[in-house]
Parts: sequence; C-alpha cells; structure tokens
Amino acid sequence: MSTPPLASGPEGPRALRPLLDTVLAALDAGARARGGPLPAGGPDAVAARLRQAVGEALPDQGAPNALHVLIRAFAEGAADPAHPLCAAHLHCPSLALATAADLAASALNPSLDSWDQAPAASELEAMIAGVLAREIYGAGEREATSLITTGGTESNQLALLLAREAYGGSVRLVVGDNAHHSLPRAAWLLGLPDPVVVPAPAGTLDPVALDETLTRLTGPLLVAATAGTTDAGLIDPLPEIAARCAAHGARLHIDAAYGGGLLFSDRHRARLTGLNAADTVTLDLHKLGWQPVAAGLLAVKNPRDLTALRHRADYLNAADDTEAGLPDLLGRSLRTTRRPDVLKLAVTLKTLGRDGLGTLVDQVCARARDLAALVEEHPGFELHARPVISTVLFRPAGATDDTVAAVRRALLTDGRAVLGRTRLDGRLWLKATLLNPATGPDDLAALLHLVTARQATLVEGHTPR
Repeated sequence: MSTPPLASGPEGPRALRPLLDTVLAALDAGARARGGPLPAGGPDAVAARLRQAVGEALPDQGAPNALHVLIRAFAEGAADPAHPLCAAHLHCPSLALATAADLAASALNPSLDSWDQAPAASELEAMIAGVLAREIYGAGEREATSLITTGGTESNQLALLLAREAYGGSVRLVVGDNAHHSLPRAAWLLGLPDPVVVPAPAGTLDPVALDETLTRLTGPLLVAATAGTTDAGLIDPLPEIAARCAAHGARLHIDAAYGGGLLFSDRHRARLTGLNAADTVTLDLHKLGWQPVAAGLLAVKNPRDLTALRHRADYLNAADDTEAGLPDLLGRSLRTTRRPDVLKLAVTLKTLGRDGLGTLVDQVCARARDLAALVEEHPGFELHARPVISTVLFRPAGATDDTVAAVRRALLTDGRAVLGRTRLDGRLWLKATLLNPATGPDDLAALLHLVTARQATLVEGHTPR
C-alpha cells in the first residue's frame, strides 16, 4: 500500500483538491437527505442510520470511499445552524471564508506551544489578541491583550485563575444568579470557596444587592457580571456594577461570551458601556461572530496578570532561546498543543472589517425584534419580553409547561425546527436564538406556524403525516 498523501508540503494542494470535491459533494448529499434543520426520528433513529452507514469502524482493509460515506452520514445526521429554523442555542452558522481559513490551519497544522512550530501563527495571534483587546478596552490601552481559548468555559476558568493569583492565592467569587454555570464550576475546579450568589430578580444582577453583599464580605473578591445571559440574552447594568466594584476594591470580570459581538455594531455598542472597566472579559466569536468552533478569547487589561501562567519546559522555551529572542508561547495558555484558531479570526476581521461584522450583528438583532413583534401580534402566543440582543422567549398562550416541553421535543423528533428551552419566572419558555443573518420574515412566520400546528396535533392526540 502506498503512503497516503499529506495535506501540506509541495504536493499538499494537489492532494487536497479532489478530496475537497468529494467533501463538498458529500455535504450536499447529506444535507439533501436530511431535508431540514435536524435529522428526523430522534436519537435512536439517527444512531441507527449512522451506524448502518459507517458499518465496521476499523476494518482490516480500508475502504477507499470512506471520506464520502462518512461525511455524507455526518451531514445527514447534523443539526445545521445555517438553516433558518435551527435557532435553539448560541450556535452560529460559520462564514464560508472563516471555514476556508480553518482548512488552511488544518492543512499546515501548526501548534502554538513553541515558536519553531508556528512562526507566523504566533505573530498573527499576538496581533489579533491586541486588536480585539483594544476593541474592548479602547485604543489607549496599548498593553491590553487577549488569550485565545476554546470558548467561554475556558475563558471564565482562566479569569478566576488570574484573579486568584493576582490576590496571592485566594479569592471569593461573587456572581448573580443569572451567571453562566461555568463560573461556579470554575470556582470548584480551582478549589475556591463556594461563590456568593447575588439576586437577579429582573434577570440581571441587582447593583443594590451587590453593594450590600460586598459591604458584608471580607477578603479578596471577584465579581463576575454578564453581558448576554444564556437564557434570555440580558445584559447586567455594567456601569453600576463597575462603580460598586471600584468602591469596594473588588476585581471585576465580565462574561461577554454572547454579548461581546455587539462591540462591532455602531447601533448596539452602547449596550456594552462599562465593559472596559473589567479586569478581564470573556468573548466568544463562535457565537455572535460567525466563526467555526472554537473561537474564544479572554481579554486582559493588565498584562502583568499573565505572569501567573508562566511555565518553563526546556524543550519548548529554554531560557537561552528566550534570551536570544525566540517568543515564549507557554504563558499564553494552560494548554500545550494549540491549533491556530486565530487564522480564521484574522481572515474574518480583515475581510469584513468592523462595518461588515456590525452589519451582521444589526441583522440578527433586527430579526429578533421582528420575531418578538410577530409573537406580540399573535393571539396564540405570549412573549416574555422584548429582546435585548437576539434571543426571543415565547410560549403558546395558556399552555402548560408540560405542553411547552412536548411541543419542543416533537419538533426536534420531526426534524422540522430546533428551539431551545429555559425556565424563567417559574414557567417554561421556548427560546429562539437568532444568529443567522440570512433568516427572513417568512422564516419567522413559518417557525410560529410549526409551533402552533405541533401544539394542535399534541392536543388532538395524533401526529401529522
């Protein structure tokens, strides 16, 4: 058997070209077979179809058509975030140009744990890390930087770690009860005390309750606010929270994994006023940035905080190599091997610019307002509240929570629409998270029609053909 061709090197492009044709054909065939935003039939049916297509996963003799077969099956069984009726989660469709850039990253396969594995990638990462940090903190913060992460969970964990080390090894986390689950989990992972939870009665952290909490607590404190809650897309009152933190000498972290993308929009940027007061900020561009996963960042205002991440491994960052001018990359992450996720970010920022990204942000926010208006005008639905970013919560009027849950599951099993769920104000709501700029008014109307029709069939006790 001859050696399979490699993705890089002189023959790499020639080897990839026919394979890309195969991949694209398989993606198309899989999408056509799926026929909607989600494969129909539920978990057991999807698993059965996939297993039948794959057959023996590790045969004695390889199958030359495996690339087409597996990718077609993978696409047929996928949830497609580019489908206008796939709107459950903070799971965006990725831009074609960002996906193409990701192909180059995979083909060249640099690893950002030492300069000699990623010469250009390490410099590009430093450039983009600085650009995005200054987008958050302002052009005057020339030393602010960002760490490239796998997403909000890793960013939030790093924020707690940097706070703990900045305070000499101990810190108490203070969060609203609207905070993302990764924050208390990070406190547990780092061996920190249980977080102090502050009420968020309107879905956002209450500054008065925060002030009372900070007044009675002692010791080093880290307050974590949220700019874009997972449940409803709400933004905490950041200026008031920052003022309370400053008055009490508490460190501030803002989880803007969802809402941070508003920075690109002239129309919506003001919603993030106060973001630049944070010591650290979480940002996910695989949410409101249209990047393939992963595209997370942790912005850090004071680069001295990063001394906590310094680590020496002689085969990667020997002292004499560093003194001779080779960049030290181990202090940029807790991971060792890291793929160059920065490339797709750089391509997107350079190609679209702030205006192009801002237009996409404005489009999805406008679609959320449109959906909210349709819900308000429809006698069969109840709207939770007008959207702040691009999340809309609604439910069939008069329905029980059990019916709301059953409608959602039925739509998933049908493969017709993908909606999320969240419990607020003691009731269960359907959640539409609109991250597809191509979604149009007809799609929104179709979504509500499907919910109405599925509710009717459940009440009548039968399923549609």
